[in-house]
Amino acid sequence: MRILGIDPGLQTTGFGVIDVEGHRLSYVASGTIRTTRMELGDLPGRLKMLFDGISEVASRYEPDMSAVEIVFVNVNPQSTLLLGQARGAALTALVNANLPVAEYTALQMKKAVVGHGRAAKSQIQEMVKRLLQLPGLPGTDASDALGLAITHAHAASAMGKMAQVTDLRRKQHAMYRGGRVY
Repeated sequence: MRILGIDPGLQTTGFGVIDVEGHRLSYVASGTIRTTRMELGDLPGRLKMLFDGISEVASRYEPDMSAVEIVFVNVNPQSTLLLGQARGAALTALVNANLPVAEYTALQMKKAVVGHGRAAKSQIQEMVKRLLQLPGLPGTDASDALGLAITHAHAASAMGKMAQVTDLRRKQHAMYRGGRVY
């Protein structure tokens, strides 16, 4: 199974691709899609660049599923809205590529990868490096994306077993309180 993780951002979106065979995780690719060379006021152009970049990554690496970080609410509502639009472009690109999308909060990813929810970026980078046996540290955005893919690798098998026993459906009342429930 191949999983594509996406850490959305308007200026820098991280991506990470891993393969999962049983309990074995192996690194395939990672990187960032940057819109910083475009004019700050060109929001539609930046969103198109994110959409095209994620579409290209999905086409090149042909993942079976994807995992995306759920946006948290910042102190600055304008920043939150812009980040939400970048996330929307990412989700649209993944759905357009016919990929199932799982969503995790940063807290859920940090707990799954590092073991506690207040982990620093450097701790995530180090654990991703160790878990995937990388020769060096990935960039912060790429390591977050790889962390999301790792989180889904661990959660997907449990969710699959639960789906065999019960009907997993999204519950609207739990969407923002404790993460998304499917």
